[in-house]
Amino acid sequence: MILKKLTLQPQGLEVMLPAGSRLTDLEYEIQQRVIPFGCRSGACGSCVVEVVEGGTAALGEPDLDELDFLEDLGKSGGNHRLACQCRLLDSATLRVAE
Repeated sequence: MILKKLTLQPQGLEVMLPAGSRLTDLEYEIQQRVIPFGCRSGACGSCVVEVVEGGTAALGEPDLDELDFLEDLGKSGGNHRLACQCRLLDSATLRVAE
């Protein structure tokens, strides 16, 4: 099993997850609720994160629905993602809203 590192800021938390894991799997790996997952279907916006390092190579390409919703939230431009829609394909660093 190949593990990839997910770093969460501003907490400075580093978690190793199997490559291809959904970011929602984070809830099973650590006890603290760092990313506030709500609906898990990309419709509520509670899990918006800023991608600091990694981009689409690490998290996969967003689909059009995700991009449209991020635009509606005023978070368009490529640096934000809905964590519930991402898979960890390579190491990444995300900034979680406080």
